[in-house]
Amino acid sequence: MDTKMARNRAELSGKLTNVLDSRTLTNSHKRLAEIITEGMVILDIGCGTGAITRGIAEAVGPNGRVVGIDSNPTLIQKARQSYGEIPGLSFETGDIYNLPYEQQFDIVTCSRVLIWLSDPLKGMKMMTSAAKIGGRILIADYNHEKISWNPLPPSSMLNFYAAYLKWRTEAGMDNTIADNLPGLFRKVGIEDITITPLHEVTNRRDPDFQTRIGIWADTASSRGVQMARDGFICEQDYVSAENDYREWMMREAESLTMYMLAVEGVRVC
Repeated sequence: MDTKMARNRAELSGKLTNVLDSRTLTNSHKRLAEIITEGMVILDIGCGTGAITRGIAEAVGPNGRVVGIDSNPTLIQKARQSYGEIPGLSFETGDIYNLPYEQQFDIVTCSRVLIWLSDPLKGMKMMTSAAKIGGRILIADYNHEKISWNPLPPSSMLNFYAAYLKWRTEAGMDNTIADNLPGLFRKVGIEDITITPLHEVTNRRDPDFQTRIGIWADTASSRGVQMARDGFICEQDYVSAENDYREWMMREAESLTMYMLAVEGVRVC
């Protein structure tokens, strides 16, 4: 299992980092927002720039404690600069495969993280270890094979997207991880499993439509460079995918649905 390849390919760069700052607890991790109570101790893995983690800290209040972890030190530095003064909130550079915690948290959560791992089962085991007995594990993630555009975007984007999925698969990543989460939960002994559909739907009438549907133009721009380096696409193809898609966004696009599930359960031993 090539964890190094997956780690290198997961590295965020370019326009894609903008999407991290636009996320909030209520719009990007809805199930977590529903189950947080004041005073909880929560670990947020893959916290990025801390935009969602900040909302978690506000929800648990001054009597709670929240730790945000990300493997990218640049993102952690930005999170500390933006939100480091919030009481009870701290950020650490860390690795989901080597979490230094044992039975410390009421909730251990990650969102849009396991889809970038070559060994999600190992990540799940570490998350479970960090949770208290009776604590909750909550993971939200995608099945990229169930994306739905209306109408279909230009062929240049469809070709890019097919190459993108192959590029991810070569690194051992599971493009369908959302639907496989319940099985992973059972493998690590988590019980009382609950599945909540959280499909991300954006329609032309939404005020942030262009930003949200534009994530795939940003992906072509940012991931395309990496994919070309790895021999999965040429520069002309990912540039065309971005430009054609942006024109389609303005003129034709009606909706985008990204298939996402939140899966949660309880650590019993």
